[in-house]
Amino acid sequence: MGRVYNFNPGPATMPLAVLEQAQQELVDYQGRGMSVMEISHRSKEYEALNREAEARIKRLLGLGDAYRVLFLQGGASLQFAMVPYNFLPNGATADYILTGSWAEKALEEARKLTHAHYHIAASTREEQYRRVPQVSEIQLSAKPAYVHLTSNNTIYGTQWHPLPDLGDVRLVADMSSDIMSRPFAADKFSLIYAGAQKNLGSAGVTIVILRQDWLEHPLQNLPAMLRYATHIKNDSLYNTPPSFAVYLTNLVLGWIEKNGGLEGMEQHNQAKAAKVYGVIDASGGFYRPHAEKNSRSLMNITFRLPSEALEDQFVKEATAASLVGLKGHRSVGGIRASLYNAMSQEGANALASFMQTFAQKNG
Repeated sequence: MGRVYNFNPGPATMPLAVLEQAQQELVDYQGRGMSVMEISHRSKEYEALNREAEARIKRLLGLGDAYRVLFLQGGASLQFAMVPYNFLPNGATADYILTGSWAEKALEEARKLTHAHYHIAASTREEQYRRVPQVSEIQLSAKPAYVHLTSNNTIYGTQWHPLPDLGDVRLVADMSSDIMSRPFAADKFSLIYAGAQKNLGSAGVTIVILRQDWLEHPLQNLPAMLRYATHIKNDSLYNTPPSFAVYLTNLVLGWIEKNGGLEGMEQHNQAKAAKVYGVIDASGGFYRPHAEKNSRSLMNITFRLPSEALEDQFVKEATAASLVGLKGHRSVGGIRASLYNAMSQEGANALASFMQTFAQKNG
């Protein structure tokens, strides 16, 4: 069986060129006679790889020495807790903007800190998260320690266009599902975190991009592994890192640079999404999008069909046509097509063609 078009939401499709390079280097990394999975994380080769990955992220995002990049474990789910544990001191308030399930989970972790407070600055939960809030709807607390948002929601298929400008506040963003997919003003954020398994590589490593001046007054009594300062001091090597996942992320970053950087990714992603959304909008209601037009995600396209039976049939026939991973999240149902950076235009075209044919046969 040849390679399929993989629309899974994560772990997700990866650039074929990256997979092929990893295959070539799997048993012998840079002439060492060992895999990158076997070499010491204290070796000069691995330390160079680690530095290169950090430098590439900062270069792509236009960030200077004020920022550090960390390669951690535990996924975005651990970051839900690490952010308030590190940056929510006694009596302070953290603001959260709710745009879906992942934002809710981040808020739940902040709620567990009994010494501090939380404030919901905006929410579209009552609208089934069909859109992100307008900036005018966001009501911040008097002096938030930080404001947390989720840039793209994989489950509901919504995304900020553009990311909101909230003035002079500490902004924190979970960008797990759209990081490196488009240009944005990264220097407006004090902390960005993202699981790598959607746009940046394989599962197992979480990228944290952190403005260093936020560490001047750390909270006390945190375990070493939960302190950002620990990992900055040790260049992400305090404990044994997920070395192969970092290696793959570095290859993906190189692939992004070779393909036009964030500007190139944005053009690529807009063209793919336009192809699929075009079929949805021309279907006469056969395909019903979950997200409102001005909040539609370029990464995760979510829609329903006239019946669940047709949705099951759609997934079955699509899989037979080598279009896999299209079943929607259980909380929303329907269909979800994830079009991350590594999904080719050919893949988006193949899905759009299948959708047109399926609608003609079953509409």
